[in-house]
Amino acid sequence: MWGVALSVVIALVVVKISLWLYRWANPNCSGKLPPGSMGFPVIGETIEFFKPYSFDEIHPFVKKRMFKHGGSLFRTSILGSKTIVSTDPEVNFEILKQDNRGFIMSYPEALVRIFGKDNLFFKQGKDFHRYMRQIALQLLGPERLKQRFIQQIDIATREHLKSVSFQGVLDVKDTSGRLILEQMIQMIISNIKPETKIKLIESFRDFSFDLVMSPFDPSFWNALYNGLKARRNVMKMIKRMFKERREEGTWDELKYGDFMETMIYEVEKEGDTVNEERSVELILSLLIASYETTSTMTALTVKFIAENPKVLMELKREHETILQNRGDKESGVTWKEYRSMMTFTHMVINESLRLGSLSPAMFRKVVSDVEIKGKFESLFWYTIPAGWIVLVVPSLLHYDPQIYEQPCEFNPWRWEGKELLCGSKTFMAFGGGARLCAGAEFARLGMAIFLHHLVTTYDLSLIDKSYIIRAPLLRFSKPIRITISENPLSSSHQYANLL
Repeated sequence: MWGVALSVVIALVVVKISLWLYRWANPNCSGKLPPGSMGFPVIGETIEFFKPYSFDEIHPFVKKRMFKHGGSLFRTSILGSKTIVSTDPEVNFEILKQDNRGFIMSYPEALVRIFGKDNLFFKQGKDFHRYMRQIALQLLGPERLKQRFIQQIDIATREHLKSVSFQGVLDVKDTSGRLILEQMIQMIISNIKPETKIKLIESFRDFSFDLVMSPFDPSFWNALYNGLKARRNVMKMIKRMFKERREEGTWDELKYGDFMETMIYEVEKEGDTVNEERSVELILSLLIASYETTSTMTALTVKFIAENPKVLMELKREHETILQNRGDKESGVTWKEYRSMMTFTHMVINESLRLGSLSPAMFRKVVSDVEIKGKFESLFWYTIPAGWIVLVVPSLLHYDPQIYEQPCEFNPWRWEGKELLCGSKTFMAFGGGARLCAGAEFARLGMAIFLHHLVTTYDLSLIDKSYIIRAPLLRFSKPIRITISENPLSSSHQYANLL
């Protein structure tokens, strides 16, 4: 009797599990889903997606499935979400163009926890995003940088490099990261006390984009713990300064003219849209994003330059010419020099951005069922159900031999005669569509000024051979360190000796 009952229970459990497994492997869809596999239940194919791979290769996870399914669209499951991966340039362009309409931004949970779930970056809506972008451009936009900050960035960079050069060894990512933080903090909170700035910078040392890795990697949890701890410390300091500034009641007098004053003005004017908590989180987000990404790209660029003497020589020639043509030898980099006289510098930066591909994929969530057809799927229209995630992979284009000859080679001259200061369907280093990075100009300007002072004042060479992997974001096997010594033949050094 009991044996029969137990057999029935086991049979029901087996049927239930089998049904669940079938539904997992064959998700409901009103049309035809792209080909693919959902992997193991719940886990999906997360582990394979986050598996480290070589810097100069296409993501094996994506490459394998494109070959297997014979197209640029496939389905999978990553981080517990039903996902469509797109490597098609036309499809990607359309998806990004429809931001805040058919598709909305989505992020991995770990990043949401660090930036804050109520962060203004995560809010949806076309009008709201336009409003947010306008606020961010008041800090990082070209006009603001030109009129107010380029001289400040130039002086800070020159003095910072001089202060660390006496050590003879420079950790490029660490140095540029600290420099970027100092610049951004000063641009955001111009009246910050020196001791508070030091504490703020030290707290940021615990932030790391190592969070963008598999949650099954033990180091993920350490990075998450340190990131959350750093977030609490930084938020506490920024909140205190925000409250103190707001209590002064001078926000409408433009006493400071910095970004915190702008945000206080927005809180007072648009209290329903932007409150104090969200303003502080926005400031935190801008600091994190600029610190990690720009310092990584600067380190990568210096590595490429140091490994390519011909590139370094051409950079030196371009920047020495700028110094020689400068009327006032004591003045710093001007906006005209940056935009019009650093052609090869922008070619170098573009090539580093292409190879680095710091945003290897962008997450978007489907608002309602969407029909889509890829480049190689001319016979089929696929349906992407509402609620699914679309993983846009523009970085694949950066390594496409049909677009870039010998794509794994660092060759700045490939950009000769091309548009250097904006993206395209085949070059999406700063994203695309409505979500084009508002800090793109700031990143370019900071890198250009850093390179200007580095190559005109110092001799440099790499100390260690550092290998680069992706997991999926860039990681260096060793810090990018260079020997650095002032060049007695440089124009800036000779001028300094005359003073």
